[in-house]
Amino acid sequence: MSTYVPLISSGTVGPLGVLHLPRFWQKASLEARGKLDSRYPGCGKGYDQMTLDGLGLNREATLTFIKDKRPSYPQFEAWIKAQPGVKLDAPSVEKHNAAVRGYNHADNVRTDILSANGIPDDRTILDAIRLNDLDSWNEFHADVLK
Repeated sequence: MSTYVPLISSGTVGPLGVLHLPRFWQKASLEARGKLDSRYPGCGKGYDQMTLDGLGLNREATLTFIKDKRPSYPQFEAWIKAQPGVKLDAPSVEKHNAAVRGYNHADNVRTDILSANGIPDDRTILDAIRLNDLDSWNEFHADVLK
């Protein structure tokens, strides 16, 4: 069975305007089908948990919905909108998005990712969004295109 490196960026938003939510859906959906590359968590403690917490979503209920219903992305967003207590008001979404944009990896993680991509660490790329993109693209290239 093939597994997949998730290629949707944490910097991508869907119609709800929530950063990382499309990537979370992709990773959780792939993991629920046994198709997520083993180097990635289906629902990790970083951006994934930040997104669940930021929207006020229950982790287990969300993962169960994805596993049992196999929603398309628009179906996933519709389910989120129907959840009691969900935080989709503009200030809550912007607070979450600012946290995602503002998150930086530890120095050693940044250095490792840049080194694997042949990019010198001149501290111009600090944010986890771009570093995670570089990491995923590098792994995809090595696994599929090389």
